[in-house]
Amino acid sequence: MAHAEHNKPKKSGAFFLIILGAVLFIVSPTWFADRPEIGFSMIALGFVIGGLGFYLRFIRK
Repeated sequence: MAHAEHNKPKKSGAFFLIILGAVLFIVSPTWFADRPEIGFSMIALGFVIGGLGFYLRFIRK
């Protein structure tokens, strides 16, 4: 019982950031096919958001 609090998984939004970045990275070229400058910026934004989530989830520890 003393370690029950220690063994709980930490709730963080890092996994959500990874998923959001992947969705932006994959879906934005089809959504913004008629405007390539916005599509490219959304791909870059998805890469940055996913990278931030990856950093917070795996590297920072």
